[in-house]
Amino acid sequence: MAKEEIKKLLEKSKQNLEKEHNDFSASIKRDFDTFKKKTLDQI
Repeated sequence: MAKEEIKKLLEKSKQNLEKEHNDFSASIKRDFDTFKKKTLDQI
């Protein structure tokens, strides 16, 4: 019983981490694209 609950919690945590990682990666990519565009506009 406890093992199953731990497995479920681990799986949920893993999914949350993957989602947060993907969101963070997308955010960094957007920031970089914005920065690149501003830099190119200045040139």
